[in-house]
Parts: sequence; structure tokens; C-alpha cells
Amino acid sequence: MPFPDPLAGLIAAAKLSPDNVPLRSHLAESFANLGRFDEAEAEWKAVLALKPQDAAILFGLAKLYFQQGKASQAMVVLESLVRDPKAPAEAHVLLAKLLFRDGDTPRAVARYKLGIEADPNAADAELAAQLGIDATSQESEVVDGRIAVGDFEAGPDVSGRLEKPKVSFKDVGGMDAIKEEIQLKIIHPLQHPELYKAYGKPIGGGILMYGPPGCGKTHLARATAGEVHASFIAVGLEDVLDMWLGSSEKNLHALFDEARRNRPCVLFFDEVDALAASRTDLRQSAGRMIINQFLSELDGVSTSNDGVLILAATNAPWHLDSAFRRPGRFDRILFVPPPDAPARASILRVLVAGKPQDNLDFDAVAKKTDQFSGADLKAVIDLAIESKLREAIKLGVPKPLTTKDLLSAAATVKPSTKEWFSTARNYATFSNQGGQYDDILKHLRK
Repeated sequence: MPFPDPLAGLIAAAKLSPDNVPLRSHLAESFANLGRFDEAEAEWKAVLALKPQDAAILFGLAKLYFQQGKASQAMVVLESLVRDPKAPAEAHVLLAKLLFRDGDTPRAVARYKLGIEADPNAADAELAAQLGIDATSQESEVVDGRIAVGDFEAGPDVSGRLEKPKVSFKDVGGMDAIKEEIQLKIIHPLQHPELYKAYGKPIGGGILMYGPPGCGKTHLARATAGEVHASFIAVGLEDVLDMWLGSSEKNLHALFDEARRNRPCVLFFDEVDALAASRTDLRQSAGRMIINQFLSELDGVSTSNDGVLILAATNAPWHLDSAFRRPGRFDRILFVPPPDAPARASILRVLVAGKPQDNLDFDAVAKKTDQFSGADLKAVIDLAIESKLREAIKLGVPKPLTTKDLLSAAATVKPSTKEWFSTARNYATFSNQGGQYDDILKHLRK
């Protein structure tokens, strides 16, 4: 005689009330607790369809993936989720755990600190020990030569962040309109300083680039520095955030100081929304202090930023504090869309350079990869190469990549930009005061 289903009552209730999000979320968690992962995943996805972008639902789905050992799926959900200032603190801690397992310790440290700053109850003693963070000692060290936590006398050593990029605009496919804006705002002032000084126009300033992930914002920033033979400092979340009060502001100041000492210098902030989130969304005063410090550095309150070119990138401009968009800060906001067909063909040529190939028709592949990001195109090449490797292992001879190989691989890859545009469409339609997201609407109408 079969045992009755312990969740039969919940399942029946959910069928009677299919739009009851709390009930169906509870059912999804109950499925997961019983190890019924397929049913739990289907339920979480159904709830997410009812309430897209809900932080609690996304975290539930991420936890489920983590329980099943699906690290990559959990990572994708969590990296999207933690951009929301309302994301649960546990989401940052879980992402830190995944990053640590993936060998990315500095980012794991930054994420963990962000999580426990939002909610100390989210602390994970075992993970903290693995990351080298001692929550009770002012003398504890972090990792890889970073300064001791709580050591407020010695400033952080950021000189290792400085580089001289070899790439320039000729290495960036497409993006002509964006390059033109950067030329006007950043490059021309450096090449013709006397003209700008004659009009009292400072040499420097800030540009914010936004758009779907994987579309070349970081590459473009590096190419900007290379175009004018400037120094380049790439700033990630892990370079700024610190769990001790005052240290994050000191780290930020040190990075700006390093840029000022090496003018002309391009200072590039990736995932800037994590450092410059809207203050009305922040639950902790420490986050507001970082934002105030950031604004002060942008304004050059204590030291001139003349010759410091500030670029920033974000996938979620709607989470950025409005104060950053004022003149003199990030007063140019540029939409970086997925590459168009000619740019996709150019990216594909770069990706297969040096690999065995047979008369590849890049234009044909570009036509079949509409809305693909640069990262998606790399996935296409990687899949095609893996297929060729399997074939080469069987035959004992390497075979060249063909157009058919690339088209077959492209058919199995879904453009990652679609999910971003589904979210962006809502903001562009309903939160577009001043027309700041008009470029998104223009792109969607194409």
C-alpha cells in the first residue's frame, strides 16, 4: 500500500489558489526539503513567472540550485540578484561561498563582507575562517597581501592595480557612436589641452556605460586608456569594500590618489552600482558613507581630478544613486547594446584567430547570432572547439573549424541579453523620468 504524499494538502491548496505567491513559495521549499528537487525547481519557476525579479523567490531558486550542486546555475541567479539593494544578506554570503569554491577568493571576501554588513546574523563562521576573516580580532589578515583587517594606520597598496593597456579603439569591433562620445569627452581634451583650457573646460570627467553583461564595457574602457597611452586602473568590488568601518572609504581614496599620481589615467569602476547604490535603498549607514566618499572623490574636493578620466560600468543603472548623474560626475550616460552584425563578425574573427579554420563565413554566423553578447559569442566558439576536439581525439588528427561547426554551436546557445532586456524594458517604460532610458526603447523597437 503506497504511503500518502505528505504534501498532498499543500499541492491541492496551490491548485485551488495558483496566484498565491507565499503559498506556492512554501510549497517549493517543502519540495526541496524532501529532496524532490525537480518539483521544487518547477514550482519556483512558476512562482517567478507570477512575480518576476522578486528577491526572495530568486534566492529560493538559487538555494535550490546550490542544494543540487548546480553551481553555475546558482551563480548566474545570485550574480543577478545581488545587484538589487533589497537582496537578502544570505544571497551575498551564498555567492561568496560559490566564488571561494571557484577560486576567486578576493571577490568572495568582498561579497561576504557586504552580506554581513547588511545583516550580521547572516555570518557563516566556517566560511569566514576559510576566507581568512576573523570577526573577533582586530589583527586578523585577509588574503593575498591585503592589509590586516582593522589596520587603519597603513593605507592599502594599490600600485599593483596600475597597467598600461596595449589595446586601442581599433581592437574594439563596432560601438562607433560610443567611441565618438568618449573621443569628445575624454580623448580630445587630452590631445588638445590648450583648446579646452581656453574655454575653462577641465581635462577629465566621468562617463557611465550601461547595458547587458558581456557586451564589452570593460574592453572598451581598457581600449580608451590605450588610445591615449594613459595609465589604467580597473577597480572591482573586492578592491574597495571592507568589513571594518572607515576602511572602505580609505580604500576608495587610495585608488583615486593612485590615479592622480599617474595622470593621465583612466580609472575604471566595474559593477559601480554595488558601490553607488541609491541611498534610499540602503539599510546600513556604512553604505551611505561609502557613497558620500565616492561623490567627494569625483568632485575633487581636496585634490583636483584634472587628467583623471573616470569610466564606470553597470548592468543595473536604475539602482544607481541619482547624485552620481549630476554634471561634473557621471554626466554622460552611454547605452552599450549587444554588438550589431558587423561587430559580431569582427568579434568572431578575433576569437578564432590562431585556431585551425577553413574559410569561415563570419557574416553568415553573425546573421544567426542576433542579440548575442560578446560573452555569448565566446561560448559559441568554445562549444565548436570542444566538438572538434572530440572529433580529433577519435581520428588522431586536428580538423579545422568550419562555418557549419560555428552555426551548429550557435544553435545551442541562447542569447543571455534577453533576460536583461526583459528587466530593462520595465524600467524604460515605467521609470524613465527625463528620458534617461530612451536608448533602450529605441533598441527594442529595431
